[in-house]
Amino acid sequence: MLSIESETVIVKHKFATDAGNVYDAFLDPSIAGKFLFATPTGIMVRAEIDARVGGRYTLIERRGGKDVLHTGEFLELIRPSRIIFTLLVPEHSSELTTVQIDVAPAGEGCELTLTHTGVQSEFVEQTRKGWEAILSTAKRMLQ
Repeated sequence: MLSIESETVIVKHKFATDAGNVYDAFLDPSIAGKFLFATPTGIMVRAEIDARVGGRYTLIERRGGKDVLHTGEFLELIRPSRIIFTLLVPEHSSELTTVQIDVAPAGEGCELTLTHTGVQSEFVEQTRKGWEAILSTAKRMLQ
């Protein structure tokens, strides 16, 4: 059986708002749909989030006429400090990965640490850049 090598991507980002606001933004479809898995040229056509352990989410962005699905299940939700969910993007991989978001107070705002495990080695840099863009957009929205 062929084994796919995977790695962990860790991205940190500071926000000028409190941890609760950042946490809530990831679970509110009207807000998350504007930054989570959103690209500058894409159009979010579906953003559904069932924010409970065992709940699922579906975000679909139309990119160049093609719909790109991001879906998964929430494994842990501890407001305002931790969100853990699975992530599947069939357009890019059949592998299910896990994303852990930890938010901690820092100065007058907070710091978010995102840990994405199970990323195929060939997608590590693309994944890191994608999360950095997502978090930068979230930061602009939450200021």
